[in-house]
Amino acid sequence: MNDVPASYQLMPGAPDSPVILHVPHSSRAIPADVRAGILLADRELERELDHITDSHTARIAAEAASRAATEPWRFVNQLSRLVVDPERFPDEREEMLAVGMGAVYTRTTHREELRPADHDGQPLIDRYFHPYAAAMTDAVTERLDAVGRAVIIDVHSYPTERLPYELHGEDPRPPVCLGRDAFHTPADLLAHAERAFAGLGGTAVNSPFSGTYVPLKYYGNDPRVSALMIEIRRNVYMSEPGGPAGTGLDALAGALCELVDMAGADGADGADGAAGAAGAARP
Repeated sequence: MNDVPASYQLMPGAPDSPVILHVPHSSRAIPADVRAGILLADRELERELDHITDSHTARIAAEAASRAATEPWRFVNQLSRLVVDPERFPDEREEMLAVGMGAVYTRTTHREELRPADHDGQPLIDRYFHPYAAAMTDAVTERLDAVGRAVIIDVHSYPTERLPYELHGEDPRPPVCLGRDAFHTPADLLAHAERAFAGLGGTAVNSPFSGTYVPLKYYGNDPRVSALMIEIRRNVYMSEPGGPAGTGLDALAGALCELVDMAGADGADGADGAAGAAGAARP
C-alpha cells in the first residue's frame, strides 16, 4: 500500500492494432491519504485486498500481449479498486450501490464497514475516477482515429466460491465467464472468445457476472467500439484468496493471446451482432 503517482498506465501496442486490453482491478496499491479514510486495521485490509483484487490479471494481459502477432494496447489501473472502482457508474445508475460498492466502496466483500456510511466519495471520484475515465476514453478515440474501430477486452478474475457482496452469485461459476453487452459485443467477438478459451474447462455468457466496460462517451451509441469482459475463475490459475499464480496462468495467457489475434485480424467493425443498447453490470 504505497503512494502511486499515476492512477493508470497506457502501454502502447502496434499502431494498427484496434485491441485494448483493459485491466482495472489487478492492483493492491492505496495512497496513504486514502488509506487513512479506511476503517479496517492493516491485517483486515490485507485480507480484504486478497478477496477483492483480481490478482495476476495484469501479468496475464502482459504475457498475452507479448505473444500476440500484433501487439495490443494495454490500459492498466495502478491503484486498488478500494480507492475508486473505475468500472462502476459514478451515480445512481450503479446497482452495486445496494451493497455499498458504487464507484467508492463503503462496504467490504463480506458487507462489513469499509468507510463510514456517510462518507463523501466525491473527492475521490474527482481525483481518480474522472481522470481515469477521460484517459480511457482518449485511448479508445485514438484507436478509432487510427484504425477505424476499437476492441476493448476487459480482463478480470473472480473467486471460486461466492462472496457475500455478489448480487447474482447464485448463477453458475464456469472457469471463464464471458461478459457481453447487447450493443457492443458482436457475435463474432463472442464466438472468438468461446473458441479461444474452450480448452480451459468451459465458458458461460453473463454468468455469474454480466456486461462489459465501454467509456460512457461511446456507450450504447457507437458500434465501432466493441467490448467483451473476460472473467477468469481464480482456482484456474492461482491459490485463493490472494496467493501466488500457478501453472494455469500460462494457458490463460495463451488463450487471451489467441483472442487478441482473432479480434485484431478479423476486420469486424463492431456492428455485426449488435442488437440495441443495454445496461452493463460489472463485478
